[in-house]
Amino acid sequence: MKLVDDVRAVLEASPEAAAILGLGPFEGFHDLAGGLLSSLCKTPALNQAVTKAYRDKALAEMAAYDIAETARRNFEPGGAASALLFSRGVQAIMGHRVAHKYWVEGDTTMALALKAAFGRAFSTDIHPAAQIGAGLWLDHGLGCVVGETSIIEEDVSIWHNVTLGSTLTNSGPRRHPHIGTGAVIGAGAILLGNIKIGAHANIAAGAVVVQDVAQNALVVGAKATVRGDAKVSFVEREGTRK
Repeated sequence: MKLVDDVRAVLEASPEAAAILGLGPFEGFHDLAGGLLSSLCKTPALNQAVTKAYRDKALAEMAAYDIAETARRNFEPGGAASALLFSRGVQAIMGHRVAHKYWVEGDTTMALALKAAFGRAFSTDIHPAAQIGAGLWLDHGLGCVVGETSIIEEDVSIWHNVTLGSTLTNSGPRRHPHIGTGAVIGAGAILLGNIKIGAHANIAAGAVVVQDVAQNALVVGAKATVRGDAKVSFVEREGTRK
C-alpha cells in the first residue's frame, strides 16, 4: 500500500516525530495501525487487537479511503500520510472501525473495551454498534458523540462537538439519526431521534435538528419552545422508592 510507504518516508525524514508518536518499524497497514493507535492510547495491549482487525483487507481499504478523503477535503499538508499520523479525527474513526468489527463478530465486551480506550484518547464517544460508511471526514474529532443505532452513509463530513443522539423517549431499534451520503454537519450541531438527514444536506453549526431534513437542504438555528409537560426523568419521585 502506497500510504504505508509514504508514512515510512515521513518518519525516516523526521526521527524526532517518530519518537514523539512512539512508532517503531512496521510492516503493512495493519502493523502501522496497531503501533500508532496503541501508542496514542498509551495502551500496549491494543496493538494486537488493532493489528488483527486491520489484517482484514476490506477494513484496511476503508480506512485508507477515510484517510485519503480527510487529506483531500482538509487540504492536509503532507497529504494522506500526515492525515494518518496527525489527525485526531482519522485516528478516532480508525479506532471505531476496529471496535465495530469486534461488535458485529459478537465480542461485545471487547468492542466496548476498545470504545472506552479510544474515547479516552481521542475525546469521542462513538458506540461500537454505530454503522459508519467509508469516506467519513471527522474534522478535529473532539466531542463527537454517535449513538448506538446511528447510521452514517458514505462521504459524510462532520465537525467537532456534534451529537447524534436519542430523544430519550424512544427505546426502539432505530432511535438515533440516519445521515445520508455526502451530508455536511457543522460544529456543535445536535441531531436527535430517529430522523433521516438527506443526501448532501447541510446542517449548520449549532443547529438543533429533531425532524427529517430533505436532500440538498440547508438547516440553520436552534430555538427552544415550551411543548407541554416534562416527559423524561431519572430522579426517583416521592412515593416511588421501595
